[in-house]
Amino acid sequence: MPENDSQIVAVVGAGTMGPGIAAVTASHGLKVRLYDLKPEILERARDTVDTVYGALLANGFLTQEQVTQGNEGLEFKLDLKETLEGVDFVIETIPEDLDIKQSFLRQVEQIVPEKTILASNTSGIPITKLAEACRHPGRVIGMHWSNPPHIIPVIEVIRGSKTEDTTVKATRELVERLQMIPVDVLRDVPGFVENRILYAIMREALYLLDQEVASAEDIDAIVKWGIGYKLSVIGPLELLDVAGLDIYQSVASYLNADLNASSEVSAMVSEKVAKGELGIKSGKGLFDYQPDEIPPLMQRRMSLLLGVKKALTSIE
Repeated sequence: MPENDSQIVAVVGAGTMGPGIAAVTASHGLKVRLYDLKPEILERARDTVDTVYGALLANGFLTQEQVTQGNEGLEFKLDLKETLEGVDFVIETIPEDLDIKQSFLRQVEQIVPEKTILASNTSGIPITKLAEACRHPGRVIGMHWSNPPHIIPVIEVIRGSKTEDTTVKATRELVERLQMIPVDVLRDVPGFVENRILYAIMREALYLLDQEVASAEDIDAIVKWGIGYKLSVIGPLELLDVAGLDIYQSVASYLNADLNASSEVSAMVSEKVAKGELGIKSGKGLFDYQPDEIPPLMQRRMSLLLGVKKALTSIE
């Protein structure tokens, strides 16, 4: 496969992740086409892009010139064929369903040039499985952005069993061009790296809540101001060296056996889902939310994340 300079990028899916991905990509000088099949979602994506640029500009992560470049380079599309014609790179952010994604990839291969790289923003579906739908599986790769994609700077680059080296190289180069941090996932395991670690934390947190070891508020406080505070500067493997491997061996020898190792979804979560208590989207989940409280809450969290990013960037 020839090397790919990724000059034209198609982002397919304008829901949760697509607008942020498209905005960041366009602001770094690439031509971007953001597609969705629903006009109302695409219209909402325009507002999201404006919000993204406003936040990044206000906090010094983009210049006015980059925002202008982004707005000029970003197109919103309702026609998939028009979106995909002649593109160098496709990033799909469609629903997290293997059949839907495979069907989409089959459709894409009928439109795009052979050199086009097909990247999936899947949170955990093995890339090898996705690539089974393609005539040219060597150009299929995972490109997992974290939410919110315009703030969290790390992107997992996941190699499937048939992904070619040139595909990995081009994807890493694109991530670096966006001034993001590429992380190579060398083995195509479900959940990759980020979500395997994150879900292990969430599983234990839910278990402690279910066992009434601590309240939801206090469990989150421990993670934010204890674990998260340290891990934002010192990674978990670095932390092992700081604490001492002998100390870890001693504690792990009795603690590991007591940690939650259930393969089932938390019964508490399943019960809430059955009752329609889905979290912020429904106004009730593990916490309660009033409709008028949600927008300022989300805005505050975005501001805090940008503040943390600014602080961490200054010490790297």
